[in-house]
Amino acid sequence: MPRLKTPIARAIVALGEDVAKHWLICAAPLLIAASQALMGQSDLANPGSWSGVIVNSDCTADEAFAESAKCTANLGPAATLALYDDTTRVIYALDPQDQAVGHLGDSVRIQGSLQDKAIHVTSLEKLTAIGLNVNQKAPDFSARDQFGNEQSLATLKGPKGTVLLFFRSADW
Repeated sequence: MPRLKTPIARAIVALGEDVAKHWLICAAPLLIAASQALMGQSDLANPGSWSGVIVNSDCTADEAFAESAKCTANLGPAATLALYDDTTRVIYALDPQDQAVGHLGDSVRIQGSLQDKAIHVTSLEKLTAIGLNVNQKAPDFSARDQFGNEQSLATLKGPKGTVLLFFRSADW
């Protein structure tokens, strides 16, 4: 690191390091959750898992994000359904449609394989609970942060415990 000549420059660098450390402690759980969610959705050649909401296929990602009534309106048996992945804000076509029928507006997890923007569905599971129950211990995890340091539940734990916050579809 180059030698800083003025006390103000040294103070700015020190303040920057403190802010970076604080940001890392606060944002690491969100970054870890987001990276784990994206891992299963980025590989186009292999089977994977996607979660989101079943919507009408004529709904745009912006409309789905805004939870427009158009996206979950019952358009009858001829309607084509899609999956809105609220982690990546992408709409995926579903093939075949049979497992999605009856789940319009439901949060689901889909197993299958991705080709272009279509998921070839092998299974669909309705999600009934999200997150941990009250007083349930979080499972241990580890991942590298943006500085390449390994972080885990233990390294993030403070003297009074750890609070992990997840912002659904945060738009930052």
